[in-house]
Amino acid sequence: MVYGQTLHSQGAEGGFINLNVGGFKQRVDHSTLLRFPQTRLGRLLSCHSEEAILELCDDYSVADKEYYFDRNPHFFRYVLNFYYTGKIHLMEELCVFSFSQEIEYWGIKDLYLDSCCSNKYQEQKEYADEKDWDRKSDEQQQQSFDSSFEELSVIDRDVEKFEGAWCSEIRKNIWLRLENPGYSRSAKMIAIASLAVVITSIVAMCIHSMPEFQQVDANEKEIEDPVLAVFEIICVLCFSLEFLVRLLVTPCLRKFLGNPLNIIDFVSIVPFYATLAFETVDEESDENEDLENVGKVVQILRLMRIFRILKLARHSVGLRSLGATLRHSYHEVGLLLLFLSVGISIFSVLIYFVEKEEEESELQNIPVGWWWATISMTTVGYGDTYPVTLGGKLIGALCIICGLLVVALPITIIFNKFSKYYQRQKAMDVYQGNNDMKGPDASLPYFNVRDMYGQKMRTFMASLSSQGSVSSGEDDTDASSIQDMETLCNTDRLASREPK
Repeated sequence: MVYGQTLHSQGAEGGFINLNVGGFKQRVDHSTLLRFPQTRLGRLLSCHSEEAILELCDDYSVADKEYYFDRNPHFFRYVLNFYYTGKIHLMEELCVFSFSQEIEYWGIKDLYLDSCCSNKYQEQKEYADEKDWDRKSDEQQQQSFDSSFEELSVIDRDVEKFEGAWCSEIRKNIWLRLENPGYSRSAKMIAIASLAVVITSIVAMCIHSMPEFQQVDANEKEIEDPVLAVFEIICVLCFSLEFLVRLLVTPCLRKFLGNPLNIIDFVSIVPFYATLAFETVDEESDENEDLENVGKVVQILRLMRIFRILKLARHSVGLRSLGATLRHSYHEVGLLLLFLSVGISIFSVLIYFVEKEEEESELQNIPVGWWWATISMTTVGYGDTYPVTLGGKLIGALCIICGLLVVALPITIIFNKFSKYYQRQKAMDVYQGNNDMKGPDASLPYFNVRDMYGQKMRTFMASLSSQGSVSSGEDDTDASSIQDMETLCNTDRLASREPK
């Protein structure tokens, strides 16, 4: 038996089809559905096998010649109206996601939305996409190992991994102090010390580039200043010690090795040891011609010390937010680079053809035009290269205007994402700081003794005003109660200042 022939006995262009959508029954002419053959119901008419029919509907009855769909019966009225009018309208009872799923199921494109609903649909979809982006970004922060945000839930899960491990309590305490600067006073001191070492290393590297601190040996070979070399060794030893301690106390080695901040820590100390190894080999093999370029390699490795500035990301909310923004905005960044590349290519060729006949102009070839177009479109304008002809100046003005428009569009989107990441990270830090104030034993109920003292004082003053006068004995009693509360507050304040 051929199912298509049984159900469509009068041919594809004649007869009727019986539809049952969630209990709502409707008899529709074949010609109505064939107006849109790419939709689900339109494709259903061309099915000639049981498997093909069941791919498009939930069930069907050969005897009743009826197709069953387990979908929203109210929305199906809008679908029928689409087949009659060629336009689909929004259904107020459905959210934008449900509406999108319904029209996708029936094979109706959103291009068929009527003009009265199209703008509203796009606005709701953009708003829903923005909320969905926030939700997905939160999930990525919680699940991604290389996330720039150090989620509180991730730290809690890391703490649970210490259970049953060797030296669990010691490793856990060290880990919390290294990963959470707000955990205790000692954790803050460790973070401040680490930040000071990073800044010292960067300052020493910058000072080394000054001619006053550059020295050469008897072989005309550049050597480091002894004082700066001592600072360099101390800083590298501190970095190495911190990295090794983090490696030893980490609850998850795989996560530790995949963390971008830990990779930065490793990259910041590798150049020092690599330089030391190359210099040792160079001293032992002076006559080997294969190692004559070792000095250049050493210079390159020394320049790699600039990566230590990235260690500031561990202590900076803004840098972590910037890194996360760039990672989640690669579409916008790629779009920005594409716009700039197209504009630079066009304006560099135009300025070359306009300026090539002028001897005073420096824009005598297209590569120089690339440089000029780059600094013009990015509105930097060094002034070292500029057009001298009237046509060149007009092209320059157009290049600057296009640069403003091209750069402004993607930058706005990137800035909005950065603001969201920064606000979320600041809120997390505040929440984490509030949790740290509750003390090491989170199972105990937390209350603010100072607030309780203030409430007692307000109650006491209210009782004074209501009674009009208070006996001396009551004054002594209330005064002693107030002193007891002050003592309790002072005790709580001293306890909170003790290192954990």
